[in-house]
Amino acid sequence: MKNTFGNSVAVTLFGESHGEYIGAVIDGLAPGIEIKREYIEHMLFLRRPDGKISTPRKEKDEFRIVSGMINGKTTGTPLTILIPNENVNSSDYAELKTVARPAHADYTAQCKYHGYQDSRGGGHFSGRITAALVAAGAICKSALEAKGIFIGTHVKKCAGIQDRDFSDYTADITALGEKTFAVLDSNCEEPMKNSILEAASEGDSVGGVLETAIIGIPAGVGEPWFDSAESMLSHMMFSIPAVKGIEFGAGFGIADMKGSTANDSLRMKDGKIVTETNNNGGINGGITNGMPVIFRTAIKPTPTIFKAQDTVDFMSLTDALIEPKGRHDPAIVHRARVVQDAAAAIVICDMLSMRFGTDWLCES
Repeated sequence: MKNTFGNSVAVTLFGESHGEYIGAVIDGLAPGIEIKREYIEHMLFLRRPDGKISTPRKEKDEFRIVSGMINGKTTGTPLTILIPNENVNSSDYAELKTVARPAHADYTAQCKYHGYQDSRGGGHFSGRITAALVAAGAICKSALEAKGIFIGTHVKKCAGIQDRDFSDYTADITALGEKTFAVLDSNCEEPMKNSILEAASEGDSVGGVLETAIIGIPAGVGEPWFDSAESMLSHMMFSIPAVKGIEFGAGFGIADMKGSTANDSLRMKDGKIVTETNNNGGINGGITNGMPVIFRTAIKPTPTIFKAQDTVDFMSLTDALIEPKGRHDPAIVHRARVVQDAAAAIVICDMLSMRFGTDWLCES
């Protein structure tokens, strides 16, 4: 039973949705990295619910760093972040202890933990745990920015409505870092929000697609086979609740291209080797080529909906009908984008530490 990701920089998540605390331990961070509290607070703010398009559950996320930091800098020993759960209502889940919610982990958790799991609010499987992931990722993301590496994610599609592609990567990523609803084309925001509200009014939910750009990564990071850049990023992205697919660069669309179109021609620009196109998403042979790393994830509709659904009682082994109660998001794609930023930052910190050594992150 493992809740840790990473080889050199490793992050462990702990806690449950309605437990006293959730949190993260980051092991392997170089000593001397500046911890910017305001930066962590801002990323947690971007993850919080946003009006009627999100859950009514609102947490302050007043985190504490209880180890691994002194005088605002990392010590190099395990850094522990604690975030209290304060706005809980466990009575909403009393009837669900033995009745599986469709598309949730209730039944699979029962199979793995034999009834000892915390079922309140989804327990350890809850999206609430992503707050700890965001806090840990914020530290990694800030350290990367000090090295000239920047990460940004936008809602590429929601309820069938498409946002534009990245164009000016630096400007787009900077702009996304300040948006609570992260789209590149502001004309997409209201139609997307209205589609979420429409689904909510019907007791239903919607999904979407997130697109992430990572710029500034040097060429030569990643391994040819099992720890390829795609493998590591995919491993982490599938750890985010609701992610059901991932593609890099042109993604599945590359299957419809001819090689003459799909191949990214190389050329010189300002003394550097670049590619004319980026159909391979900044990665060749599992190793970064210096171009922006581009990937997209598919986010499924929030599984808890306010409609009657067929299910089973897995203790009595009888069919059942479920009409969930509680506080739930009609869409999570707009909140998940900062989770994807944080998750990507953890992966890149780990890969860079493996390639150049742990202290590389704090070297001037």
